[in-house]
Amino acid sequence: MLFNEIYGKYFAAVSEIIKAAQSGKLTEKELYAIVQREAFGESALTIPQMLKEEKWPVLKKDLSTPLEHTSERPLTLLEKRWLKSLVSDPRIKLFDFSAEGLEGIEPLYPPETFVYFDRYSNGDPFDDPEYIHNFKTVLKAIKEKRKVYIEFTGHRGTDQKRNCIVHRLEYSSKDDKFRIIASGDRYSVIINMARITKCELMGEYSEEEYKPKMPVKKEVVFELYDERNALERAMLHFSHLEKETEKIGDKKYRVKLLYEQEDETEILIRLLSFGPVLKVLSPQSLIAQIRKRIEKQEKLRTQK
Repeated sequence: MLFNEIYGKYFAAVSEIIKAAQSGKLTEKELYAIVQREAFGESALTIPQMLKEEKWPVLKKDLSTPLEHTSERPLTLLEKRWLKSLVSDPRIKLFDFSAEGLEGIEPLYPPETFVYFDRYSNGDPFDDPEYIHNFKTVLKAIKEKRKVYIEFTGHRGTDQKRNCIVHRLEYSSKDDKFRIIASGDRYSVIINMARITKCELMGEYSEEEYKPKMPVKKEVVFELYDERNALERAMLHFSHLEKETEKIGDKKYRVKLLYEQEDETEILIRLLSFGPVLKVLSPQSLIAQIRKRIEKQEKLRTQK
């Protein structure tokens, strides 16, 4: 069933053409555009001709269609098993995902298939009803361009209240946490989702009010000795960042990373996790932080 032709590009392209014809928006130009977008390059020589000459009786010569209902291809068993695996992820509850039709389907893989290493164990409480409510409220505010009133606990344990515009939601796989990037009249703020104790929707905001905080980019350059698969681990650790990698010797590489300033602590921790196979060359401010952390660790070790 997985390799049945109805799941191929040709059927997908013709299906899109039929939908456009049913909406009355299909032109010859749009016909070729759909084929170019949905099928293979050489398909432009065959699909339009077969349709316009009515050898495939789904279009008339005036580019209308005799079909009254749109076609929907069924999901394969493999796709259903993959979807059932997603349902087992606790984060799926944060989104409006329906498991209808997946009853009795065996997951493609159980949650315990994946073993996470070098990740903090105090991730967000994705199963908590209050957390789910707050997350969905923030997500709705972003989609509908509405302000939110939030109450949250600050880093020092103080209770805070804000009316703000949420610009985006971010997820850290290292921390297993969500956070919001928001702004008000005179401030910008980053709030961990789990720290929000109350969240309510407010009115819409204007384009003039929407002034998202532009992230400050910083650069770190380090040398890496490819011992114990260090290069592969580094590429995996920093896969989400813009980077340049240059080989400068036998098993020796120079790597340049661009990261957002607000993520500097996390980047620092990741760099330290590589131990002696990694040497930070710049910036000096980051080197000073690394030196300070190492000295603190050494002091604690000698006190034991």
